[in-house]
Amino acid sequence: MKKGDFAPKLKINLPASDEHSISKFLSESGTFRDGDLLVNRDGVRIVSQSVSEAPPLIQPSDNQLSLADFDAIKVIGKGNGGIVRLVQHKWTEQFFALKVIQMNIEESFRKQLAQELKINQSSQCPNVVVCYQSFYENGAISIILEYMDGGSLADFLNKVNSIPEPYLAAMCKQVLKGLWYLHHKLHIIHRDLKPSNLLINHRGEVKITDFGVSAVLANTSGQANTYVGTYNYMSPERIGGGSPYGYRSDIWSLGLVILECAMGSFPYSPPNQEGWDNVYELMDSIVNHPAPSAPSDQFSPEFCSFISACLQKDPKDRLSTNELLTHPFIKMYEDMDIDLVPYFQQAGSSGSSLATY
Repeated sequence: MKKGDFAPKLKINLPASDEHSISKFLSESGTFRDGDLLVNRDGVRIVSQSVSEAPPLIQPSDNQLSLADFDAIKVIGKGNGGIVRLVQHKWTEQFFALKVIQMNIEESFRKQLAQELKINQSSQCPNVVVCYQSFYENGAISIILEYMDGGSLADFLNKVNSIPEPYLAAMCKQVLKGLWYLHHKLHIIHRDLKPSNLLINHRGEVKITDFGVSAVLANTSGQANTYVGTYNYMSPERIGGGSPYGYRSDIWSLGLVILECAMGSFPYSPPNQEGWDNVYELMDSIVNHPAPSAPSDQFSPEFCSFISACLQKDPKDRLSTNELLTHPFIKMYEDMDIDLVPYFQQAGSSGSSLATY
């Protein structure tokens, strides 16, 4: 695709008095301003007050982001049925991630997906990737997301293989804060927490993405051979399907992710070197075999205890996000004031790969 090759949907025309007043650029969590232009998760607005002041002079329905407002830079990711491009806002030169998903699904699933995207756009948490705007047009969903320039945790693991406990504790704390927000503020279950749905950036931030959306897409896939990737981090109660699952199904997924980051490999080992013969072998291991644990001769007692608190077969035995945030493993490195910025930058300098948004 050539730079700027997007089909116009809605063009924002700035008043002549405002066109020359776009000057100072300010970036904050999910909101930025360039002169009188304020861009946030509600769209583009023209304001005369400071960023901290509201309300805007123009309603969001009158001024919203459109695909015509961006220049395409390059493809930065693939996954979940679509591609992700790095795009740049024409007026402010701010970078975003544009995720385009080709949709050939029934109307009921479209409505479900639209509801999930609405929840995404309403989220306001430093540990959740900002979803600024979404469009459905010509059989495709386009989602304008916060650009996380470090890619996914899956990319990062490919570079470093494993993550030392102090850095892992700092990263895990951020993910727990994001999960707490999803569970207690939005009252939703992520359903698809995995390394490729945790994104990082050069500021040392770790953020959750794709909550709700991935689950809708997985349910419409109908391709059994793709389910191994879907089921890897799924809790036993979700796979078994015999009883309702709740927030603590995400805690199981978190435990597997953190253990994989520490060990450098997925905690469940396939029966042979060629991998799993089919998805049912993996499902059987998760449901019927003992839960994975952290080797006590390789990791601290606090880390082993944390993993055990997450990977309990019975969800009632798992700790909640609140309880995990005060766990000794999360607390034991806080006095060290771990800085993830140089750690991420050092790993990023070894090469780059496509992010899986």
